[in-house]
Amino acid sequence: MSDIRFVLIGVAVIFVGFLILGIFGENYQASNIETNEFGNCFEYSDDKEPIPIDCSAKEFDQNLFFGLVIALIVAGIIALIKGVRGDWDSKVKPEDMVGPSRDNRTDGSNSD
Repeated sequence: MSDIRFVLIGVAVIFVGFLILGIFGENYQASNIETNEFGNCFEYSDDKEPIPIDCSAKEFDQNLFFGLVIALIVAGIIALIKGVRGDWDSKVKPEDMVGPSRDNRTDGSNSD
């Protein structure tokens, strides 16, 4: 894989991580507030009354979610670093080089 691909993959993965955090993160913030302020945790739904649940299970779900988001963002950062630090341009074989200073002739003649 070329290094620009790693840069693009890194940017995309970081964007997806922040997008998931922004869209679904609100659902996982309530357990800290409920535990710290009230000491009780509830499961909320639109059609029923709140159901009391174990706070540790809700906090585990929250930590699992944020762990997944952090893993996505770290994977994107690693891909970015790998892409930026890449040395793809120095690994070109001499026989593959072309350009003004190298015309890809192997016989050594300079005749037109």
